[in-house]
Amino acid sequence: MSLKDQITEDMKTAMRARETDRLGTIRLLLAAIKQREVDERVTLDDAAITAIIDKMIKQRKDSISQFQAAQRDDLVAKENAELDVLGGYMPEQLSDEAVAAEVQAAVEATGASGPQDMGKVMGVLKPKLAGRVDMTVVSGLVKAALAK
Repeated sequence: MSLKDQITEDMKTAMRARETDRLGTIRLLLAAIKQREVDERVTLDDAAITAIIDKMIKQRKDSISQFQAAQRDDLVAKENAELDVLGGYMPEQLSDEAVAAEVQAAVEATGASGPQDMGKVMGVLKPKLAGRVDMTVVSGLVKAALAK
């Protein structure tokens, strides 16, 4: 079953169970998927859908930090609930050791020697790790590995 089919089934389940908060989040996700499909006139695969979910998760995290600064606990709770729903569709996250090993392998595979080669290394890592780890963490690890 594709990720889009899974999301659609979860929407139907949420409708039957009358879980309005979960249903709202799933509908937002499906709307984002549909919008991108219409804009690009393609049918999205699981990797593209994962990228959309990752973007939505980043938006929620940014909103949470803004709402916390404004002391809006009610909105923080809402964003956290949406974050939980969206996180359920992401692939399993990699451990720190696995990410470090991937970074080291990519540095060796590209023959990167310094900070000027960061783009090459990130280009290799992004397709492998997207959705499975926060890419800002990967960027920091690559920068540290190339600084040596």
